[in-house]
This record gives sequence, C-alpha cells and structure tokens, in this order.
Amino acid sequence: MTPGGQPLRYLVVGVWNTVFGYGLFAALQWTLGHALHYTVILTVAQIVATVNAFICYRLFVFKVRGNVLVDFWRFSLVYIGAFLLNLAALPLLVEGLGMGVLVAQALVVAVTVVASFFMHRDFSFRRSSA
Repeated sequence: MTPGGQPLRYLVVGVWNTVFGYGLFAALQWTLGHALHYTVILTVAQIVATVNAFICYRLFVFKVRGNVLVDFWRFSLVYIGAFLLNLAALPLLVEGLGMGVLVAQALVVAVTVVASFFMHRDFSFRRSSA
C-alpha cells in the first residue's frame, strides 16, 4: 500500500536533502576549512545530513511512527548500501566502459535514487499490514 504522492514527496525531500547537505558542507568548509581537513568536514556534514534525511523521509515521505531506532538502523544500511554501490559502479563505468566521470556518476545517482526509494519504502520504513 503506497500513499498517493509518495514518489513526488520523495523527490522533493531528496532535493532538500541535497541542498541541505551541500550547503552544510560548504558552510563548514568556509568557516572551519582553515583548521580541519576537508575529509573531516565531509564526514561531519554527511552524518548531520543523514540524520536530516532520515527525519524528513520519516515525517514527510513515509509518514510512519514508532520503531525510531530500527528505522534509523535500516535507513543507515540503505545509505551505506547506496554508497558502496556507487563506489563499485563508478570505477567500472569510468575505467571499464570509458564513460566520463560526470556522466557515469549521473547514471549511478539515477539508479541509486530509484532503488533507494523502494528500499526505504519496503525496508527502512516498512510496517506490517496489521
């Protein structure tokens, strides 16, 4: 059972998450870049952006209650899975098939966005029908 408009809400929240995550990274880099390596800043921004994404998807897209820790654990597994898929697919497309990096990354993002919607719907925020 999928409530109407859920894929559209997923895309809208996804755009927000992207803007938020990149904006946070840029703000931290601008303010703390002189003191911290960009990978440390990236890690902090990624953690905060993941929590933001979880809250937004949970409240506005999938609209579920209860099981917060279970949902967050499952949500994190989907995010890690998407990252690992990206990490594996990008070199295959670039080195193996000779695609440009930006084209290859756009293709991987398209696949992971669609796959992540179904994984979040059917795994991260799954509820029994009872």
